[in-house]
Amino acid sequence: MTTETAYEIQHAPAYAALTLKLQANQTVLVESGAMAAMDSHIKMKSKVQGGLMKGLGRMLGGESLFVSEFTAEGKPGELLISPGVPGDIRHYRFDGNNGLMVQSSGFIAASPTVTIDSKFQGFKGFFSGESLFLLKVTGYGDFWFSSFGAIIEIPVAGDYVVDTGYIVAFEDTLNYKVEMLGGLSFKGLRTGIFGGEGFVCRFSGTGRLWIQSRQLYPFVNFIHPFRPVKSS
Repeated sequence: MTTETAYEIQHAPAYAALTLKLQANQTVLVESGAMAAMDSHIKMKSKVQGGLMKGLGRMLGGESLFVSEFTAEGKPGELLISPGVPGDIRHYRFDGNNGLMVQSSGFIAASPTVTIDSKFQGFKGFFSGESLFLLKVTGYGDFWFSSFGAIIEIPVAGDYVVDTGYIVAFEDTLNYKVEMLGGLSFKGLRTGIFGGEGFVCRFSGTGRLWIQSRQLYPFVNFIHPFRPVKSS
């Protein structure tokens, strides 16, 4: 069993930042490019976690091929981590039993004893209008994940339905399947394929589910008409 890492989440849920308080010679893995600031004695090196093939799998899942490894050499130190989009951060502690399924852009930091791999969703991901991959996270130790918007934790016992674009993470004790929203016409189906609307994920079983309060792609579509356009 690994020692739990001391941490602090500030400015949540809109612009959350994560401070990791590392013990002397403690190491943590961080998503490439997420380090904002750190004590000068903390050393960084890039690595492909789990070897080349697992790294390639994470890259297909929307993560970087490399992760950054930070070590507080000789004495304790603090590391400030900032996600790529404005939103929330949550912590999950692994004990070697359950696993966690996380949206492809959700990983932000983890203990070196945590394994991060991609899990192919097949056509379920295509028809949801989202990524074809989820990240499968297992092992021992600490794991932090982020979202676009605030994170809402939902304890599921039975059945629960969520729009696919709002899913952040869920425990692998939950079964899931993607289906069309009831009463949708062919026109709705066409909109769902090209616009990401109309498909939901139906969860069953017992476990925790985390959803986000906003979707990134509708926000991108909203600001798209206001982008600078080069005049001819």
